Amino acid sequence: MAPKGKVYRGSVKDFPGFDASQDAEALYNAMKGFGSDKEAILDLITSRSNKQRVEICQAYKSLYGKDLIADLKYELTGKFERLIVSLMRPPAYSDAKEIKDAIAGIGTDEKCLIEILASRTNQEIHDLVAAYKDAYERDLEADIVGDTSGHFKKMLVVLLQGTREEDDVVSEDLVEQDAKDLLEAGELKWGTDEAQFIYILGRRSKQHLRLVFDEYLKISGKPIERSIRGELSGDFEKLMLAVVKCIRSTAEYFAERLYKAMKGLGTRDNTLIRIMVSRSEIDMLDIREVFRTKYEKSLYNMIKEDTSGEYKKALLKLCGGDDDAAGEFFPEAAQVAYRMWELSAVAKVELRGTVQPAGSFNDDGDAQVLRKAMKGLGTDEGAIIDVLTQRSNAQRQQILKAYKAHYGRDLMADLKSELSGSLAKLILGLMLTPAQYDAKQLRKAVEGAGTDESVLIEIMATRNNQEIAAINEAYQEAYHKRLEDDLSSDTSGHFKRILVSLALGNRDEGPENLTQAHEDAKVRTALAKLADVASNDSSDSLETRFLSILCTRSYPHLRRVFQEFIKMTNHDVEHAIRKRMSGDVRDAFLAIVRSVKNKPAFFADKLYKSMKGAGTDERTLTRIMISRSEIDLFNIRGEFIDLFDKSLHHMIEKDTSGDYRKALLALCGGED
Repeated sequence: MAPKGKVYRGSVKDFPGFDASQDAEALYNAMKGFGSDKEAILDLITSRSNKQRVEICQAYKSLYGKDLIADLKYELTGKFERLIVSLMRPPAYSDAKEIKDAIAGIGTDEKCLIEILASRTNQEIHDLVAAYKDAYERDLEADIVGDTSGHFKKMLVVLLQGTREEDDVVSEDLVEQDAKDLLEAGELKWGTDEAQFIYILGRRSKQHLRLVFDEYLKISGKPIERSIRGELSGDFEKLMLAVVKCIRSTAEYFAERLYKAMKGLGTRDNTLIRIMVSRSEIDMLDIREVFRTKYEKSLYNMIKEDTSGEYKKALLKLCGGDDDAAGEFFPEAAQVAYRMWELSAVAKVELRGTVQPAGSFNDDGDAQVLRKAMKGLGTDEGAIIDVLTQRSNAQRQQILKAYKAHYGRDLMADLKSELSGSLAKLILGLMLTPAQYDAKQLRKAVEGAGTDESVLIEIMATRNNQEIAAINEAYQEAYHKRLEDDLSSDTSGHFKRILVSLALGNRDEGPENLTQAHEDAKVRTALAKLADVASNDSSDSLETRFLSILCTRSYPHLRRVFQEFIKMTNHDVEHAIRKRMSGDVRDAFLAIVRSVKNKPAFFADKLYKSMKGAGTDERTLTRIMISRSEIDLFNIRGEFIDLFDKSLHHMIEKDTSGDYRKALLALCGGED
């Protein structure tokens, strides 16, 4: 059933010893009399290929003079009926029915149109157009043109032609030109040349476009998806993002669609059914593997938890089985992950904060504004926020001195007496130098009953040598104690050793050493295998060796180590850490790995978790917004929207209130 030369990756295969008449009789008996044997129906239909199901329909008509699909519709109900009936239609006719339903009546299901037209091959598009004409005696292009508008309509029409280039021979010159044209059509242009995006993304071959996306990242410092989000909008933006995702990996696109169909309250059953049916004989095994790797749980288990009854049983049969522990790659996914590290080595990503030094800065003038805002009855919090969130930290230090010189008063003390709650913590944090602020957060994490290990991990795992040296100095000055001593007395075991090693600020700062990276990856691979049958000694050895590599090697070198690790094991290093380690040691190593891989993404994840669900972790939210505002908060915003399909600005706006929200949004620096 697979194309010549390709391994079949579907979960449903031809049933051996197939007999269409025998199956037709079995289905007739399952629906005969009062009630129906739903178990027998689902067992039979989900274990036959689509080609075999079509033959069963024909045999049923010949034997009983009845339409099998009509009988199934009559006997079954709800989601189970929709799933079984969808399985009985040939793929092109199933797609045609989905699109007809999407544009029929009031309103349009744009997500369905996007999913089908962005993901199908040229041949599948041609078959769909013919099936639509045959089933409804209507022209699909005309119906879509009549039901959509603007650039969204234009791109759908381009995709409906099914004329994407299929030549695997790629011109390097054309790749560079297309990447340059996309950059000039969006980021470098006042307004956006949507036609250029439509032409290139709608016609070029997948192989060509993958290289264009790589080149675009090199020359712009950002992935094409981020530019599309910034330059396009509405359904057109969603369509172009879906096209890019399918070009990169159709399996990953569908894994993400399936996850979103089931996460949270309620299930988007139409999406779940459509994908499980349409991919069951194409790439369901690939989708399962990507799903497991990306979401750390198997597709099988998520379906099992999210559905019920015969509907669940049928979906699980289409899924084709459960998967091993999360984090392992099948060969194709390992190659994609390996390639990701290659790209990260050449991409020029400029780190940008959201708070810049104010032009025409006047420290004395700012001091006067702040004094006026706090003088007399009441406090003008808005004026305080406007001044202090729009000045760099160096400028705030000058304001502190000017305030003291002008009024003989301590600005920090005045702010503390006039402000309260979350806003006070945020504003007072902004007034400290970065090193003083980090030192204070670390001190709070270790003093009193209990230790806040998550704060220790976040700060110590993400600061560079210069930042660590400054923190040590600020800590000694503020608390008359060595940071290393406090970390040692308040933690224990391997976790203590990790923190103390990081507190030394002795990480190598040189480039990668390929030979050494290969050896580091080999040692970690061997130790990871040892840990399966480890005694305490080998576990100690594993953690000690991980510590010596993760806490001392340079970031460029560690990226190469992670790449070599994937190449040797088909595992991501994060999975190996999760599997072999536990508790604070595991969390510390994971934080280091994620920081090395992509520090803005690490902080984006922390920010998202601080606001998702009931309640807000304001300490984490405040700490990250302050500490990253002049370093990489702009990049964090980009990663946030890439990872969670919503902007950091929007989430802060929804999850906080009052002057605290106003100050956070000012630091955020804008909506994406």
